[in-house]
Amino acid sequence: MALNTILLIILALALAAGLSFYQYLYKSKTRSRTHLVLSVLRFLSVFGILLLLINPKITRSTFETEKTPLPIVVDNSESVKDLKADATANELFKKLYSDSGLREKFDVQGYRFDTGFELSEKFDFKGTQTNIDEAARNLKSINRNKLYPTILISDGNQTTGNDYVFSFDAGNKVYPLILGDTTTFTDLRISQLNVNKYAFLKNKFPVEVFLQYSGTKAIEADFSIAQGSNVLAKEKVSFSPSKRSAVVNVLLPAEKNGLQIYRARLSSAEAEKNSYNNIKNFAVEVIDQKSEIAIVASFNHPDLGALKRSIEMNPQRHVTIVKPTDLKSLDDYNVLVLYQPTADFKPVFDSNRNAGINTLIITGTATDFNFLNQQQQTLNFKMSGQKEDYSADFNTQFNLFAIDDFGFDRLPPLQHAFGTITASGNLNVLLSARIRNIATGAPLLAFTENAGRRTAFLLGENIWKWRLQSHADLNTFEKFDLFSDKIIQYLASNNARKSLVVNHERFYNSGDAIEITAQYFNKNYEFDEKARLTIAVTNRQTKQTRQYDMLKGANAYKANLDGLAAGQYTFSVVEQTSKNRYNGSFEILDFNIEKQFVNPDVAKLNQLAAQTGGKTYVPNQADALIKALLENPDYKSIQKEVVRKIPLVDSMLLLIAIAALLSAEWFIRKYNGML
Repeated sequence: MALNTILLIILALALAAGLSFYQYLYKSKTRSRTHLVLSVLRFLSVFGILLLLINPKITRSTFETEKTPLPIVVDNSESVKDLKADATANELFKKLYSDSGLREKFDVQGYRFDTGFELSEKFDFKGTQTNIDEAARNLKSINRNKLYPTILISDGNQTTGNDYVFSFDAGNKVYPLILGDTTTFTDLRISQLNVNKYAFLKNKFPVEVFLQYSGTKAIEADFSIAQGSNVLAKEKVSFSPSKRSAVVNVLLPAEKNGLQIYRARLSSAEAEKNSYNNIKNFAVEVIDQKSEIAIVASFNHPDLGALKRSIEMNPQRHVTIVKPTDLKSLDDYNVLVLYQPTADFKPVFDSNRNAGINTLIITGTATDFNFLNQQQQTLNFKMSGQKEDYSADFNTQFNLFAIDDFGFDRLPPLQHAFGTITASGNLNVLLSARIRNIATGAPLLAFTENAGRRTAFLLGENIWKWRLQSHADLNTFEKFDLFSDKIIQYLASNNARKSLVVNHERFYNSGDAIEITAQYFNKNYEFDEKARLTIAVTNRQTKQTRQYDMLKGANAYKANLDGLAAGQYTFSVVEQTSKNRYNGSFEILDFNIEKQFVNPDVAKLNQLAAQTGGKTYVPNQADALIKALLENPDYKSIQKEVVRKIPLVDSMLLLIAIAALLSAEWFIRKYNGML
C-alpha cells in the first residue's frame, strides 16, 4: 500500500474519532454507556465512509497450477471406418482421455477433425474428407507459445489441405497412434484424374490419370476409359515393388454436345481388398462453340501476353493477337480488345460500326486520346502529357455480374496519362481511380451498354503487374483469371440482362462442396437485398424434393447442398415476391475419396514423428505411450502467483456494514429520545 494512502487512512481515523468525540462526549453533561456506544457507532460509520472515499486497494495473492496441455486429436473421417479401425479409435481415446496419471500431469484436451476441427469427446467417423493440416494449424493457434505434446490418433491418409508433416510446430512433439492394419495388401488405385471441365465439339480432349500400386510382386493391369458400354481407350500397365506408380495420358473424342459421363477403370487378375478405388467417374461438358477474342495492338507490351494467358485459362476462349493493319475481317471474332488505340485503329473502328462486336478498350500512356474522343462518345478525355499512377477502389454496388474483391486496393497502380475524364450516358463503374490516398472520382474499369452493344474501358496500362501480384498474394492466378474471364464473359454475351441470375456447375463429385449462388436485381438492375429466394432440388431417380431458403451474402444469395447422394438432379430457384424462376440441372458423380485407402500412411506418420521429435505407436502400445509421457521431464506443471488488487469501493460487505452502523445509531437515538 502506498505511503500517501496510509497517511490518508490515519487522517481518516483522526477525523472520525474527533467527530464522534465532539458530538457525543465533548458536549454531553452525562457520559453514559449509551453515549459511549453511539460515539463508537458514529466513529465506525464515519471511518467507513472516509475509507470508501480514499478507496485503498487490497492486495490478494493466490497460487494457480498451470498444467501442460495434452491435445488428443482423433481422425473422424470415413476412411477410419473403412479400415475397420473406428472401434479401436474410440477405445484408444477413452483409455488416454480417462487415464488418471495423464490427467494429473496434463491438461488433457479432446479434439476431432475431418474437414474441420472442434473440441469433442464423441466421434461418428462420417467426415467426407480428412484435413490434418487444419488440425495442426488450430492446435498452434490454441496453444500458442507453449511447450506441449500432441497425440494424433489417425490413419494418416489426408485428402485435402497442405502437407501436414510441416504444418505442426516442429518444437512440439507429435505422437501418432496409427489406425488400421499396417500389413501391405495388393491394391491398385486411381489416385488422381485430371481433365478439363469443357471440351469443344469434334475436337479431342486430354485426360491424365495417375495410377498407384501397393503389393509385393510384379503384376500387369488393364486400364480403360468407357462411356456407357462403349470402350474409348484401353492399355496395359505394368507394376512391381520397384515401380509403384504410372501415368496414363489419353486423348478422347468429343463427339456429342452436352454433359458427357465417363468411367475410368483399373483392373487385374489379382484379388484386392478394396476395389472401390479401381473406378473413377468423371464428366466433361462438350460445347459446340467457343469465343474468339482478338487483341488488337500496334506495338508489343507485357500486358498482351498476360491478357492472352489469363483469358485462355478458360478453355472456351481462344485469343489472337493481331496488329490493326493486319485485321482484315471481324466476322471471326466475338470480342475485340483494342489496346491503346491510335489513328492506326481507324479501319477497325469503322468496320466495327457495322459488325457491332462488343469491345474492351484499354488506354495508357501511348493512346491517342484525340482520336479516341472522335470514335466513341461514352468518355471524353482531356489529357496532359504528364504520366500518373492510378490505384483501384472496388465498387461494392456494382451489379452487372457477380465479382469478388480479391484485394484490388493492394494491387500495383496502373499507369495512365494525367487529366480529366468525363462520362456521358449510363456508365457502370467496377473500379474507380485513386492517386495515392486521394480519390479522383474518375473510372478505372467501367462498362456501358448502348442499343444492345456492350463496351468496357480499362484506363491504365501494366495490368500484367496485377496478375503477378495476385499470384504473389494468393499463390494462384485463379482469382485474377476469374476476374478477366468475367469481363470477357460479359462482353461475349449479347443477351439482355435478367432479373434472376443463377451460377452453378453442371456436375460435382460426391463429398465436394455443392454451392449454388444467385443474384436478383430490381427494375433498375440494382442488387435487391430484400429479395426472398428459395431453391427446390429434385432427384430425378427417386423424385424426392428438398426445399431450402437461399441465404444472403455480400453480393449474392447462396444455397449449400452438401450431403446430397450421387445422382442426377433438377432444381428451381424462385423469387417469392415476383415469382421469377430459374430452372437448371446438375449431376453428382459417385466418388468417395475416403474409400480410396486400404492401408494407413505409415511413412507419412513416421515422417511427422521424426520431424517433431516424437515417436509413432500402434494401438497395442498405448500403455507404452502413456508411460513415455509420464516419464518425460520436459512437461512440468507451472505454479503461478496471481496477485489481484481489489479496490475497497467494490467491497459489498463494507457498504452493508456502514448501512448497519448508521441504522443502529438511528434506532438507539430514537429509542432514547435523542432525535
